[in-house]
Amino acid sequence: MADKPSKALVLYGYGLAPHITPSHSYIHALASKACCGFLALDDSSPIPEVEDEKLIRELAQLLDANEACEKKDLGSEASKQFPSIGDRFMGMKADIVSSSPAVKSFGEKLGFSNLEVQSADFAADELLRTLGFLDENIADGHYDLVFVHIGAHVGESTQNDLDYANSLIGRILQVAQPGSEIASRLHLTLIMSYGAVTVDDSNLSLVSLHDGNDSNLQSLFPRQSYTLKGVNPRNGIRYLNVLIWFQPFVSVGFVSSFQNPRHHCPILIAQWQDAVTRKDMAQEFSFTEFRKNCGNLAIAADRFLYEIAFKLWKAPKYGA
Repeated sequence: MADKPSKALVLYGYGLAPHITPSHSYIHALASKACCGFLALDDSSPIPEVEDEKLIRELAQLLDANEACEKKDLGSEASKQFPSIGDRFMGMKADIVSSSPAVKSFGEKLGFSNLEVQSADFAADELLRTLGFLDENIADGHYDLVFVHIGAHVGESTQNDLDYANSLIGRILQVAQPGSEIASRLHLTLIMSYGAVTVDDSNLSLVSLHDGNDSNLQSLFPRQSYTLKGVNPRNGIRYLNVLIWFQPFVSVGFVSSFQNPRHHCPILIAQWQDAVTRKDMAQEFSFTEFRKNCGNLAIAADRFLYEIAFKLWKAPKYGA
């Protein structure tokens, strides 16, 4: 935890995870210095048919706003009853950046301001200035959180979206040099999802030593906290079994496979803040690498915003 409140920049690539290549060097560079892991989606809601609805449903979980997502009429009085992000998190000021009208509209509904980034060449500097990072100085009164949605388009523009994200991260890492005031105050998060995947993919499974054991001991494996909300099990997340044993100064965990891996960990996340976040052993931004070497395993997607708010001193300690 930093000795001062952080400012958060979240880069969210919807549907971009499967298209990352070795050429996206800055994305992998961020993973190599970050704390990496997975976000688990709750799949209990009906699967929408329209691509924008799939995007908004995923975004709603990241922003813990499923109730707002379910209200179709954005102008209705019922929709206005959903508290703004400032009301929920101690006056947090937040911006959302997207070329998707659906994302902009949903962000406004949650109390986000819409930030227009005019020039791709200077987007990173513009985003940092919005957070109050002016040269080496940190200015008060600016936004606490800027949430950047990348990947409003599909098809041929996917590589363009990834190239844009890669260059954006490269510039941010260049500005936020370790030891600088910006690096110590900027909490940078990269989220890449698999988007609208409806079939099982064996490449997205997590395998452990006790897979396939049909034993009464299976009931002794603890349930991870992300499978619960309060004291109630999440019906939409079929949990991962975790076996952990301890040696002096070392803990090792193995995660079991599951029936439909798409429903458990379809979102990859890397978080970095100089001298604040821990560094794990991941060397590239990929599902396989995170499965082997990440430090976070999985948290529920709707707990993500609370973690960010905590780093900004806008929420009490979250979780257990």
